[in-house]
Amino acid sequence: MGPPELPAEEETTVVQIERKAHEPRTLTGRRVLIIEDHADGREILRILLELLGCQVEVAADGVQGVIKALTGNPEIALVDIGLPRLDGYQVARKLRAALGRKIFLIAQTGYGQPQDREQALQAGFDAHLVKPVDLKDLTYWLNAAG
Repeated sequence: MGPPELPAEEETTVVQIERKAHEPRTLTGRRVLIIEDHADGREILRILLELLGCQVEVAADGVQGVIKALTGNPEIALVDIGLPRLDGYQVARKLRAALGRKIFLIAQTGYGQPQDREQALQAGFDAHLVKPVDLKDLTYWLNAAG
């Protein structure tokens, strides 16, 4: 007689729990503004966030992003640093001055040195993510936005 076998439904439950632990949580209803000048990157991020349940608006430059943030009601803004017209640091300063802490600001950038992170935080960002942005890191900060 061999060792006892676990019932199949217990194995399925363990597998389901393990699988869920590695999946991003849904962000249903979160209002997110993406300010990104790279069209493909903006579109991919929009689709991804919509699949996670977010309501997404997009802007292609810093000026358009500030206008949409002030006239819309986003909870979170994902802001590229290297934007035309107003760079991401200027966008963050303008949004902090106008909205205070009513909006959670996440910098997404190719600039990943410690001084880049510090500059982003000093400009008013709540988080600093280096491109390509890891989905786990992004969902962590989207959930941290409260």
